[in-house]
Order: sequence, then C-alpha cells, then structure tokens
Amino acid sequence: MIAIEATGLMRRFPSASGGVQALDGLSFSVNEGELFGLVGPDGAGKTTAIRAVAGLLVPDSGSVAVLGRDPIKGGSEVRESLGLMPQQYSLYGDLTVGENLRFFGQLFCIPKAQFTERQRRLLHLTRLEPFVGRRADALSGGMYKKLALACALLHEPKVLLLDEPTNGVDPVSRRELWELLYEFVADGMAVLLSTPYMDEAERCHRVGLVHHGRLLALGKPSTLVREFDHEPFEITGGVREEVDAVLRGLDSVRAISPAGARLRVVLRPGTRAEVARALDPLGATLHVTRADFEDLYLVRVSEAA
Repeated sequence: MIAIEATGLMRRFPSASGGVQALDGLSFSVNEGELFGLVGPDGAGKTTAIRAVAGLLVPDSGSVAVLGRDPIKGGSEVRESLGLMPQQYSLYGDLTVGENLRFFGQLFCIPKAQFTERQRRLLHLTRLEPFVGRRADALSGGMYKKLALACALLHEPKVLLLDEPTNGVDPVSRRELWELLYEFVADGMAVLLSTPYMDEAERCHRVGLVHHGRLLALGKPSTLVREFDHEPFEITGGVREEVDAVLRGLDSVRAISPAGARLRVVLRPGTRAEVARALDPLGATLHVTRADFEDLYLVRVSEAA
C-alpha cells in the first residue's frame, strides 16, 4: 500500500532577487515497509518537500496524500500517523532525556502504562538508558539525534519523516541510526528521509535524486547505477591542477571529483581514447573503475544544468 503520494509539487519562496523555486513539479511515492530517500545537496528542495508531506507547508500547486489523506485537511488523524524528526535541533536542551520523552508522551496524550513500556523499549533500542538523567544539550551529536528519533517514535507512527537525520553525527552513531531504521521498516513503517550523502542513498530501498526542486532520477540505487551508461575512470600521474584544467576543457568529460590523492572522472561512452590522448602529454593515465552513486548523481546534475 502507498503510504505517501506526492504529485507535481510546486513551491516558490519570494526573495529580493526575484524568488527561489524550491519545488518544481516534484513527484514521488513511498510504500509501507519502505525506506525512501530524497537525495541531493543543500538547496535541492528536500526540506521543503518533507515539510509539505508533514502538512507544515502548503505547496503553490500539486498534492500530497499521507495514508490516503491530505496532511493539512486530514487534521489529527494524519498527525497521529506521522512522526517527524526535523533537521534543526528541536528538543528542549534544559530538559533531561527522560523529561523530553515524558513531554512528548504528554503531547501525544499517551496513557501512562503505554508510555512507560514505549519509553523503556526506545531507550533500549537507542542505547540511551545510561543517559536518561542527562540534559539534552549535554548529549553528543549522535545521542541527541537518537533522542530526537525516540521522541518522534513515541506515538508509534505509521509514517516517519526524517530530514537529514545523520547530519553532524559520528560514523558509529550513523550506523546505529540506520540499524534502527531498518528495524522499523521491517515492522511495516514507511520512512521518508532526506540526505546529502551518496553512501546513504545506497542504503535506501528506493531513492529520488533531486536538484533545484526537480526529480532527476527515481528507482532502486543498485538499478540506477547498473543502468548508468557513462564510463568512470581514476587518473594517476601528472600534476593534478594541470590534469584538472585539461579535463575541464573536454566536452566528453561529464563529471570530475576527488578520489583521495587521485582524480575521478566520468566520460561519455566511447570517448576514452580521446581523453587518453589529451592526458598523455601530462604523464597522466586513465584506469577503469566501477561506477558508483556519486558518479550517477554528478552526471545527472550536469545534464540538468
């Protein structure tokens, strides 16, 4: 069953320079028991899309349905089915872990017996039991995000919205957050998250690549990468600045990115020999490598520019 259906979302914000088109006909859907990622850099429209799904923002045109209902007109029934973890710090820093959970439990009118059991389970899942008496503003970035997630899950929503949930989180906490998400999805929850990280995109069941409010690609990450028809290479040798300058002057080059001490380049199909000839005088050599999600995204963005 489809849990979230967004169709043709348009939203423009006024500005001194004439306005910003945050959403430009964005459409996507999220199924029950699915982890769907909106992937893109800052300014791509991810947060605006999540706010529209949550009913916190009215699009200029287009529509959103959450479990078949309009998130704004659906009132309390839709709000009770939604859990939201915003990108910004949204907890009360002077309250402890336990006090924040109790506040949100009262906000959702959860009976005491149910709250006690849900709090116990969520503290255990997030490994926050030893820190129940610590103030929120004294938590590490990773622990804070896990507390925010626990607060969003207290009322057991069917749909969970996460706006860049791992931003500013250490690698261990990132892994633990993803493990939690997989558990919830396995129980049938629909999860919509936004992320600027290409490695996290590959962990989603399906993704939508977003740029300037437009959808560039939609599908399973593995399928999108497998169907990618450009050729990625890594370059060794030569002076990096000189190699970069030559590459940027070639029409056959679709994307350039750093790969440690090397450069990574994505070429149009069948243009390897041409680029190799251009690099040969610099002492630089092309080496075939496997396409990844970042290659796909960089090329799709360059095509949309």
